[in-house]
Amino acid sequence: MDHTIYRGMPIAPAASATETKNFFQALENFQRVFAIRPGDQVLILSDPLLDHRVIDAVIGLAKARGATVRIYTEPNSRVTAMPEHIKALVEASQFVVSTWFCSIIDPFFIAMRRKGQRWVKITYFRNLDLLQTPEARFPIDVIGAIIQATAKRYPQEGEFDLQFSDERGSDFKIHFTPEMRANQLSTNRWRGLMTAETDGSYVHYLPTHGPNLWDHNAVKNNLSIPTQMSGVLYPQWAVGFPKPFEERIGVHFEGEYVSQVTGHSQEAIILRDMLVGGRMIEGGGCGFNPKSPRHTIYPAGSNSPGALHFGIDLTKPNDYIRRVMPDWEEPPIHMDLVTLDATVKAGDNTLIDQGFLSALRDPEVIEIASRFGDPVDLLEGFVD
Repeated sequence: MDHTIYRGMPIAPAASATETKNFFQALENFQRVFAIRPGDQVLILSDPLLDHRVIDAVIGLAKARGATVRIYTEPNSRVTAMPEHIKALVEASQFVVSTWFCSIIDPFFIAMRRKGQRWVKITYFRNLDLLQTPEARFPIDVIGAIIQATAKRYPQEGEFDLQFSDERGSDFKIHFTPEMRANQLSTNRWRGLMTAETDGSYVHYLPTHGPNLWDHNAVKNNLSIPTQMSGVLYPQWAVGFPKPFEERIGVHFEGEYVSQVTGHSQEAIILRDMLVGGRMIEGGGCGFNPKSPRHTIYPAGSNSPGALHFGIDLTKPNDYIRRVMPDWEEPPIHMDLVTLDATVKAGDNTLIDQGFLSALRDPEVIEIASRFGDPVDLLEGFVD
């Protein structure tokens, strides 16, 4: 019997040698993203399962900057529309921190941001211990550069198709007009703005969830305007399922709506009941943080570069979601399908090549990353 101990990889340094410097690097990101100004009225839209230390961290930062904080809590984070009775509270606030599902889509919230209100969505910051993770300390300036480099790959002129494919046979297209492209890429996140310091900001923390390769920002959130899209996606996985699918399950679209789901496995049966008739609202929510775990898709898709989630709004609440995710941060009328190996082209330009985000190797991205460390380690040392 061979008793040889094989060791070909380095041993991780003792936590005592790295935890303090790592924490302060993450803390710098936190303070920059939560760009609270002196005199701001900060509103936290919370839920009972949010780690209260997260709330305390925001309160402490606000106090240090001469701002005040109010907290409003709903029974859960699955709020689908702004409660009318808190309208005055929202209107009185300059800075909003939210766990609520409807944060990005509620018309009143959108209108408030157009007036200059600044928002941080904390779907991925529900536990203060997350400040100790590699994704929390990854330089936000590098994430901004990665997003900007990806945006530059969208064709500058004319109409084009955003094309999704993979080795399972996915063949899905979303048609863009020049106006749609301009609208899509005009949002602060697509402009690489990672902090909530500019008027009208909407950012995610931990950075970053999205931005989406397509969503209804392309039509200025006018849901009555249809977008030309069609084809089939063969997702590898979906939120609420414990492991990737073994069967090749096809999700077919006619326009923005799911027309059929093919497959014979139990997962296919569940998805067929869930998805048929549902509407695409996020056509390729893309990850951009190289230190986000690649194979962690809960609660709304992997945030690793090149990983994609496709958000479908359902025709009715789904019982499977209610059973397996009773405390999910999103309501049981939404599902995120996930692919980790897609190839995506905007016209003739490649955004993602078999799950690898092409912008990670752009010279300007590498140059900015080199200011913070070894760019190969930072940009391509993915976390599983």
